Amino acid sequence: MDFDPEEADDIESVGTLCLHAFSDLTYVSPVVFLYLLKESYIHGSCKATKKFQALQHRVHQVLANKPKPGPATFIVHCLIVLPVFGVYAEGFSHLVISALRRFFKTVSEPRSEDDIDSARKLAAKYFLTTVGGSLSYDEKVMVHTLKVFDVGLTSIDEALAVSDVWRGHGFASGSAFLERYISDLIKSKSFMTAVSLLEHFSFRFPGETFLQQMVEDKDFQAAEKWGSFMGRSSLCILVQEYGSRNMLKQAYNIIKKNYLQPEFPDLSYKCKESELKDLAEKACWDVAERKAKGDKQLLEYLVNLAMEAGYLEKVDELCDRYSLEGLPKAQEAEVGFVDKSFLHLNDLAVEDIVWVDEVNELRKATSFLEGCRVVGLDCEWKPNYMKGSKPNKVSIMQIGSDTKIFILDLIKLYNDASEVLDNCLSQILQSYSILKLGYNFQCDIKQLNLSYGDLECFKRYDMLLDIQNVFKEKCGGLSGLTKKILGVSLNKTRRNSDWEQRPLTQNQLEYAALDAAVLIHIFRHVRDHPQHDSSLETVQWKSHIVSHMDNPKKLMKKPKCHSLETSASTF
Repeated sequence: MDFDPEEADDIESVGTLCLHAFSDLTYVSPVVFLYLLKESYIHGSCKATKKFQALQHRVHQVLANKPKPGPATFIVHCLIVLPVFGVYAEGFSHLVISALRRFFKTVSEPRSEDDIDSARKLAAKYFLTTVGGSLSYDEKVMVHTLKVFDVGLTSIDEALAVSDVWRGHGFASGSAFLERYISDLIKSKSFMTAVSLLEHFSFRFPGETFLQQMVEDKDFQAAEKWGSFMGRSSLCILVQEYGSRNMLKQAYNIIKKNYLQPEFPDLSYKCKESELKDLAEKACWDVAERKAKGDKQLLEYLVNLAMEAGYLEKVDELCDRYSLEGLPKAQEAEVGFVDKSFLHLNDLAVEDIVWVDEVNELRKATSFLEGCRVVGLDCEWKPNYMKGSKPNKVSIMQIGSDTKIFILDLIKLYNDASEVLDNCLSQILQSYSILKLGYNFQCDIKQLNLSYGDLECFKRYDMLLDIQNVFKEKCGGLSGLTKKILGVSLNKTRRNSDWEQRPLTQNQLEYAALDAAVLIHIFRHVRDHPQHDSSLETVQWKSHIVSHMDNPKKLMKKPKCHSLETSASTF
């Protein structure tokens, strides 16, 4: 076999492989070839995936050298021999089959019909031998083998007629044999294999009962594959099965994909409502509004969701935009229960929220914050729902103490006085005497650097305590953590609102301020409650105080009086 020196160098650059395994196979048996393949795999020094890809490429090149009696037949002989290689059998089966597929796709010469016919007959015999129990096998490999070599019922009939394994078992045809085998697969709940075989051999049994079995066993992928193969009536049965189990998302996906809305008008509408509710719970109100597509009934449902969530400005916005007469305006709505369900800013005794969009106000805010020992940090930006598009700039940054929260209009301050903004934020973020509290601050700092990459203030911070790392709360985010620590959760319905509109609504301002203020209250709870309260499952918060710099070479040596240990001990 001819090797490209540059290609060989590429292979060796990621790991050493025994290239002697890929010489001319004209006079090499499948057993010897597989042995050499195994040795190449064992002694290769790169990772398993790289080795697999490299070996697949080499096997593909080997097949181009026309091994006897032909590439397709040679691969079937390899599959027959592979079980003796134990743990390597399954992986190498996938390897040689994928290499043959690649060979079939890329070879320019016409395939040898004798080779293909020989391989098909041999593959049919291999199939009967494996399912007969004479060989251990992987079901996926077996299905791939039937498809790659286009083994049909005729080939099974011919193989059955000369099979020592199945002679005398009373199977009059390949159809009878396959029906028995597929029935056994269904009994053992190997549904995907059964569906793949039914599809490959164009069998159309056993219908509705089979679908119910797959759904009950939660093998939804197999159920949908079978429903698609059987056609519209089976898909309708599957939608009914999903609907009866309140699996609305799965039902709606099938309805949309297969244009079944006329058959399920009520269920389609129920599914759309469920989709809107999911989006509302994620605070994706703009997406939910687009999903409604101007449908008045769905928009009214969305208004009710906003009303239940206490998102009053969204209620008025939707009513005005779509002229939804007859619905109560936000100020008329009964939403008192919302006040009792969520934490509010006045619960935390915050005295003032200050909007900062001018240089003088920024300097005053910086002066106040420099006198604080602990501040809370958060950011907001307008969501961008277009897949693959660039995220919007961070719009506002909230920094505050327990009594006063400053909301910085980053967009305006950057445009008007970027140098002043850089200096002021550096004084706060890089101060060793101010403990900064954040929640998932790595996400915020990433967005800040993407938005304002030329500012130095976001490239380094000191004395940051990420509350998320202290508790390692797995679900619920800051709202869930607040519920756990303070006993009441945060209302996150405005999380994905338009943070670039000016002026922000009063509700938006309060929402933004609350996210910064609540961090200080959570921190105080961590600090003030001894660890014998095991229900909190916290660790020493001081060990989580961190510093970060994008370019360590620019960092001056810290003065001893401002050591991390000294600073942490003062809080």
